[in-house]
Amino acid sequence: MNEEVKSVHPNGLILEVDENPKKISSWIVLAIQHVLAMFVACVTVPLLVFSGTTVVLNNVTYNLSSLMLAPTLFSAGIGTLFYLFITKFKSPVFLASSFAYMAAMSEAIKVDATAGKVNLWILPIGMLMVGIVYCLVALLIKIFKVDWLNKLLPPIVVGPVIMVIGLSLAGSAISNLTATSGSGMSYNWCAIISGLVAMIVTALCSHYGKKTLNLIPFVMGMLAGYLVAAIFTFISLGISDPTIKSYFQVINFDPILDLFTKVEGGNRVANVTIQSFLDYPKFLFLVASQGGDSIVPLTGSAVGQACLIFIPVSLVTICEHIGDHKNMSGILQRDLLQEPGLTRTLMGDGIATALSGFFCGAANTTYGENVAVVGVTKIASTKVIALAAIFSILLGFISPVMAFTETIPGCVTGGVSLILYGFIASSGVKMLIHEKVDMGNTKNIFVASIILVAGIGGLVFSFGSGKGSVSITAVSVSMILGIIMNAILRDKKTVTENK
Repeated sequence: MNEEVKSVHPNGLILEVDENPKKISSWIVLAIQHVLAMFVACVTVPLLVFSGTTVVLNNVTYNLSSLMLAPTLFSAGIGTLFYLFITKFKSPVFLASSFAYMAAMSEAIKVDATAGKVNLWILPIGMLMVGIVYCLVALLIKIFKVDWLNKLLPPIVVGPVIMVIGLSLAGSAISNLTATSGSGMSYNWCAIISGLVAMIVTALCSHYGKKTLNLIPFVMGMLAGYLVAAIFTFISLGISDPTIKSYFQVINFDPILDLFTKVEGGNRVANVTIQSFLDYPKFLFLVASQGGDSIVPLTGSAVGQACLIFIPVSLVTICEHIGDHKNMSGILQRDLLQEPGLTRTLMGDGIATALSGFFCGAANTTYGENVAVVGVTKIASTKVIALAAIFSILLGFISPVMAFTETIPGCVTGGVSLILYGFIASSGVKMLIHEKVDMGNTKNIFVASIILVAGIGGLVFSFGSGKGSVSITAVSVSMILGIIMNAILRDKKTVTENK
């Protein structure tokens, strides 16, 4: 990669957007950095959203979180390629699963669910709606510019809503931190220690790490937590007492063992097949279409539910989209909102989200981690991003990678999530500070207060009853109330001036 360093552009970039690395080896290494930057955060979405959710397909019970790992990586790659194509390969942005929709996704799969059933159709329908909203907003911005969106969703609304999104997920992080994959216990110090190690190593790598370590703090945190959990699990092998044994058994290695063995007569015997190494992703629409006793059938109310659950959140992520592209514009010293233009970037993001919904149920979003990779490495080549996207697609077909990811215990993801969700909430605070929002203004106090209390308190609006009922999630309700409050309250300075 030394060859690349010799050529530095006036904006400080080593490789511009339209340039390629001189060596294939450099190209591969640079692409792998982007994959590592998004990998852990990306697979964390299905691990957390679908944790403990099972579906029965062909009389076999599957953990939905494990089924959605491969489709999530696949959709991240496909979505990024579509985005690059739509933006004419002028925006070096990587798209992957959004944390902003996690609360909505968790709520969506429970809607209309009866005993032992999961509603999977709302997820792809909801993401299709999100994609449509993105495209409509892109069209409106092209016609009316972006001022109307800034008035509808000013920082005093968006900032607290982002805080609510992060804080509403805090309970999930804590519950995962205190449980294990093996014992099923609700509180386990072996699990807690493993998760805390993951959290501390992530923080240390992010704060003190240089070059590569600074780019992949979540990867290092996950590996450290996994190592500690593995030590506890290996200790359990020498314990005969079932209760104590289960306490130390933090990791369940069955997904890896199942690749190369099968159980016959209570014993594992070798069973190596092509699927042990390569397998196709189990896309969400395929899982949902198989129906069965564990999946709620597609109904007309699903469209209404999807709209009410996901569309309000999409308006917030659109603001995040604009912010990320402004950040990337600063790195490139060129306004991406002008060229390729906000219309193209929003359409690319929207189409990627719609596709992602059908593949894995999660929304795609611009990844701040990958923006940071461009900022640190000074490599802005969209061809590098494209190769990273291809690697992400291929990873979805490699069975051992997926099996290993499936063995990551909830306590480790929970430890990392303490930081991830905190980052989301903190980014809302950061927005308020960056935009210099005056919190001494009573209007801003009222707007922020209603959003935080309604969102964190879990205020839900429900309409109808039975199968025909629809509900608006707490995050969406808080944003709607914030918009209304911001619209009806006039700034005191404006009132005084008018007098």
